[in-house]
Amino acid sequence: MRPFRYEVAADAAAAMDLLAQEPGAMFLGGGTNLVDLMKLGVHAPDVLVDVSRLPFDEVMRVQDGGLRVGAAVRNSTLAVHPVVRADYPVLSQALLAGASPQLRNAATVGGNLLQRTRCLYFQDVGKPCNKRRPGSGCPARTGVHRDLAVLGASDHCIATHPSDMAVALAALDAEVHCVTPDGTRALPVTEFHRLPEDAPERDTVLRHGELITAVELPPPVPGVRSAYRKVRDRASYAFALVSVAAELGVREGRVAHVRLALGGVAAKPWRARVAEEELRGAPATEEAFGRAAEAELRLARPLSGNAYKVPLARRLITAVLADLAASASGTNGADGTDDADPPETR
Repeated sequence: MRPFRYEVAADAAAAMDLLAQEPGAMFLGGGTNLVDLMKLGVHAPDVLVDVSRLPFDEVMRVQDGGLRVGAAVRNSTLAVHPVVRADYPVLSQALLAGASPQLRNAATVGGNLLQRTRCLYFQDVGKPCNKRRPGSGCPARTGVHRDLAVLGASDHCIATHPSDMAVALAALDAEVHCVTPDGTRALPVTEFHRLPEDAPERDTVLRHGELITAVELPPPVPGVRSAYRKVRDRASYAFALVSVAAELGVREGRVAHVRLALGGVAAKPWRARVAEEELRGAPATEEAFGRAAEAELRLARPLSGNAYKVPLARRLITAVLADLAASASGTNGADGTDDADPPETR
């Protein structure tokens, strides 16, 4: 066992000071990912700085009508929050589709954003991995890559980001708020995670010592429906092969508003901006949704073992948008959510 020091931060400034003094220190939230990686030997921090008790555990309305979610809010709390269920159902559904109830009770919003890939080669310290040891290679490209990326991958890495919550946040145009040694900053969640390019070891744009304090959601758009759907190998407690988070607003039979993000297909939540552009003003029909999905997926560069993800993503995008369009026409529940089984049992 490799020894490490454990510190409980009194406040955000103290937490950042501890990391500034210790290049080998890491923040600890719920620990549902980091502790596993320590057991596997992927991470070996000299110091763990516990930030789970900092006062970032509130969910509150902000002045413009949006919602501010503290980084220490537990996933289970956020999933059932009445405002989230009413105004941001896509986020509630994504959270309920992730992990198990026990893990959701421990996992925090900030930690969820920072969780690392479940690529088999990344988690096996006996194998090369550019994300774990830059320059060592990516054996997944010629090895086991069934679950890995078809969009935004590079020759250096084809890992996927595992979060369900982050996909919903990308579709919602959420912002990540951080404190830094120089003050504070906020950035769109779509710019928070990185594609691998030639530096796959960097998952996010955070610098050492920066601390997530909150995620902020914009005000809900009147008349817009949203949903999250996830295809996985098991009915629960499995990562996405492909997932879709979508918002759709229809006016006079045409798409008046659309936001679309994909999970399980890239190293970050994939905002489907090509499909969105194709759909704005287009007829709200299954044919139009399929064409938009095709346009987005022309960017895909699958390998032999994960090529199935491309048609799967096309069908899933089309189905989710078609269901939302039907809901907007009044064929589903009045709140635009699916009244069938909840995502955890689907």
